Amino acid sequence: AIEKDKIKGAIRTDFILSAEIIAITLGTVTTQTIGMQFMVLAVVAIMITVFVYGLVAGIVKLDDGGLYLSQQENPVLQQLGSGILWLAPYLMKTLSILGTLAMFLVGGGILTHGLTPVYDAIHHFAEGFSGVAGVLVPTVANGLFGVLAGALLVAIITPLTRWWQARNA
Repeated sequence: AIEKDKIKGAIRTDFILSAEIIAITLGTVTTQTIGMQFMVLAVVAIMITVFVYGLVAGIVKLDDGGLYLSQQENPVLQQLGSGILWLAPYLMKTLSILGTLAMFLVGGGILTHGLTPVYDAIHHFAEGFSGVAGVLVPTVANGLFGVLAGALLVAIITPLTRWWQARNA
């Protein structure tokens, strides 16, 4: 049951990140013909499917590989397998935190680009900074906007979900 919940969460996260990637891609080719937009989106979708989800599948199966190696007769492979089994939970926790952070940063960036006054305010504020701070300020602002938008959605969707479940129980 725990693994099913984790898989469901990973699928939801991957779906959101994929939608963000497609939105960013579409935003970069909006001036192109519809045929070119379709081709670029198709190529990006194939790349996401093959590379990103292939990598995710490999990470998800990392512990299975570690278990397999730890059961081999070769002591070096056993040690490697044990190391992978030790590392896998820490890697997964780190990736979940980084993935969530990435969703807020990218999602916030997509939202602020669509809301011209917010976008302009962030970049006007960031003009007061230079160097690394000049790059980090809009990034952090986009992330904070993403967190606020996510919190607003949770505040709206959670009571609606509870109401719907109580109504259909």
